[in-house]
Amino acid sequence: MTRSEGRNLAFELLYSLEIQKVEKEERQEQIQLFLQESEIEEERAVEYIEQTINGIFLQEAEIEKMISQNLKEKWDIGRISKVNLALLKLGIYEMVYSKLPYKVVVNEVVELAKKYGEDTSPSFVNGILANIIKQQGL
Repeated sequence: MTRSEGRNLAFELLYSLEIQKVEKEERQEQIQLFLQESEIEEERAVEYIEQTINGIFLQEAEIEKMISQNLKEKWDIGRISKVNLALLKLGIYEMVYSKLPYKVVVNEVVELAKKYGEDTSPSFVNGILANIIKQQGL
């Protein structure tokens, strides 16, 4: 499984957890169910998905703060679609905390926005991530 395929699956899981509003205590169980249902057995893929999802939730408050600081005036994080929110969390986590090359992350997250989001999702996600890249000096 390629990193792109893993990123796509991590997004799908994160989006699912966002929609279901899964409690902290149930996350590990939901991650395992997702891996089983998706028939993901490759060790690297399992490790990537688990580390990414757990890492996002570990850094969630800081990630959401970064998103909120980059929204237009009078906008709050609650107005962002769950798809866009999951994409932003994934992108920020990979760039800032996993230290993956931002060009690769932004490109792939924007592609996911085209695939799963609304017409405005790619430019919205790209704009927020570009601001965060500048702020973080990546």
